[in-house]
Amino acid sequence: MLTETEGRTAVKLARKAIESFLSEKKLSEPHEFGFELSQVFGEMRGVFVTLTEKRLLRGCIGHPFPDSKLKKAIMDSAISAAIRDPRFPPVEEDELDDMIVEVTILTPPERINAPPKEFPNFIKIGRHGLIVKQGYCQGLLLPQVAPENNMDSIEFLGHTCMKAGLSPDAWLTGAEVHCFEGQIFKEKEPRGEILEEKYY
Repeated sequence: MLTETEGRTAVKLARKAIESFLSEKKLSEPHEFGFELSQVFGEMRGVFVTLTEKRLLRGCIGHPFPDSKLKKAIMDSAISAAIRDPRFPPVEEDELDDMIVEVTILTPPERINAPPKEFPNFIKIGRHGLIVKQGYCQGLLLPQVAPENNMDSIEFLGHTCMKAGLSPDAWLTGAEVHCFEGQIFKEKEPRGEILEEKYY
């Protein structure tokens, strides 16, 4: 788990990476922003960065698996959320004053090893995010998605399947289901106070 100070640093690092990339069109290093990074930022962690503008999703991309050091994963995910999310046009520099930055640090995903009909019993809404895989299809939803959209565990499974491009009941018919936890840090308002969000 990150401390509150580390969580605030994670969000500031994400925002600074976006601002720097949009203004200078180059990838900067964390030390160029003057951040003192604790040891956790050198650990291999999964992370997602979510951008919202006037309460509407503006970009969300991340590293589902711990394949990079946290500092690199945060910066890469932040820039990708801003300019590489295929659902949205790239973020413009003047939008940043209206944008809220949110960082979710992930635990390594673990496969649910149980009969499919029992999968809902293993999912704690607000605590768990889901990854559904079948063949080349894969979909991920973060832990905050279910409570923010009033989903129960069955609806959450169905929506994660659809995110993967599968039928909503694919979790019952052979798709792998993995769950993970996320620690969420978010600006209350653009460039404002950064707090840890908890849904359970």
